[in-house]
Amino acid sequence: MNIDHLKLFVRIANTNNISVAGRELNVSPAVASAHINKLEENLGVRLIHRTTRKVSLTDEGKLFLPHAEEVLSSIETAQAAVGVGSQTPQGTLRVTAPASFGRLHLVPAMEEFLASYPQLNIDFRFSDSILDLIEGGFDIAIRDAVLKDSNLHARKLADDKRIIVASPDYIKKYGEPKTPQEITEHAAVNLIGLETWEFNTPQGVVSIKPKTRIRMDNGEAVRDAAIGGNGLTLTATWCSYPYLQNGQLVQVLKDYPLTAQCALWAVYPSNRLLAPKVRAFIDFLKERYSGEPYWDKALREAELS
Repeated sequence: MNIDHLKLFVRIANTNNISVAGRELNVSPAVASAHINKLEENLGVRLIHRTTRKVSLTDEGKLFLPHAEEVLSSIETAQAAVGVGSQTPQGTLRVTAPASFGRLHLVPAMEEFLASYPQLNIDFRFSDSILDLIEGGFDIAIRDAVLKDSNLHARKLADDKRIIVASPDYIKKYGEPKTPQEITEHAAVNLIGLETWEFNTPQGVVSIKPKTRIRMDNGEAVRDAAIGGNGLTLTATWCSYPYLQNGQLVQVLKDYPLTAQCALWAVYPSNRLLAPKVRAFIDFLKERYSGEPYWDKALREAELS
């Protein structure tokens, strides 16, 4: 299978234009079309729908795309491992991350990151579901859950501190719980999968299952529902710190920290040496979140002021 044909196919998938993709790889539209025809002939399936105005991937093309990207990434990594080819991050970096964290903290950082790597593109998939790295053809995943798959490597980026919060209006109307046990007297907004809250107390760990008034699958939506006065909620400081700063949310039960010791991780397949683009992305995030993450620092400074 011709590697140049694979590169062309991946660029067509990103641009939806054979002429543009060909121009990026220094081949004419006619030659680009011929290369795709040859690739399809070798595979025995049609990869691209062609019309007079645009092209799009067939179902087979969509299935083939992550594997083509995986092959190209492996070749780039193999070349880098033996000092062959460019050490400069380039190509397309495929990243999956939690929806809220991606929107709040990855997207705002991309202008700075990509300014250093003009030959690099990023394909994000933001989802609160844990997507399979290998099956999805991802280079890296950002996760805030414990690593369970032994076929993956992980590098810690930052602590993921979680607290209990509510809106001032809710507290004014229903009062503030003084102990974890009093949570059962309150309404709660819960993120799916976090319906039980565990606290460290002088008497040991206490598990509380609050009365869920609203249940959602998105951390920002849960936070916003709490801001709207719908009840107590468990939230990550990276998600809620601006609203704790401006007073739309207040932390409750400060003397009873949650037991969960969570962290944000950069996860990647362990059967692969790190490609330059993957290493660059991880190093950038490590530096950005090193020490006390900026969201926790901002919250601490707000509390001291």
